[in-house]
Amino acid sequence: MAIEEAKYEVIQIDNKFEIRDYETHILAETLVEGNLEDAGSKGFKRLFRYISGDNRSGDKVAMTAPVSQPPTGERIRMTAPVGQQRLEERWAVSFMMPGSYTLKTLPEPEDPKITLRQVPARRMAAVRYSGFWSEKSYLRNKVELESWIDRIGLTIVGDPIWARYNPPFMPWFLRRNEVLIPVDAGSGHEETQ
Repeated sequence: MAIEEAKYEVIQIDNKFEIRDYETHILAETLVEGNLEDAGSKGFKRLFRYISGDNRSGDKVAMTAPVSQPPTGERIRMTAPVGQQRLEERWAVSFMMPGSYTLKTLPEPEDPKITLRQVPARRMAAVRYSGFWSEKSYLRNKVELESWIDRIGLTIVGDPIWARYNPPFMPWFLRRNEVLIPVDAGSGHEETQ
């Protein structure tokens, strides 16, 4: 099953680190309390219900990921990554919406805890890793990415995002995880190495 991913252009590669320019995209997002792992699970379930049909539209859109519940509204294709970032005492968990939608054409969520928002194009530093979805792995990779960003002279301009690309049933050693940190688009190297 093909899962649409966020569109980006790689600007620079340095071992496991990358600088990427992401296109404008739309997120369905929900705020959840709890630790990193619990918040991710709660947010994922809430957002999955939305793309599985818990919305105000009667139209059908084919899903490209398994759905275990019948739709009651419009079904939206699963995309990757599932993003998660800390906002004060809560976590913002998000799904990127398929590129075929606009804010006007996306079905309105039934759940008032889900918001839709457009994210402008931006430059991100990224580190990819496999393994369990744990706070320990996230923090270790975040620190490594922040050190690399500092070492190459980029400026961090936003909060880190934990991106997960695989369903929970994927074996841990095959999972694709990333830490993404927004950086100043005017700094750093401009060519792929």
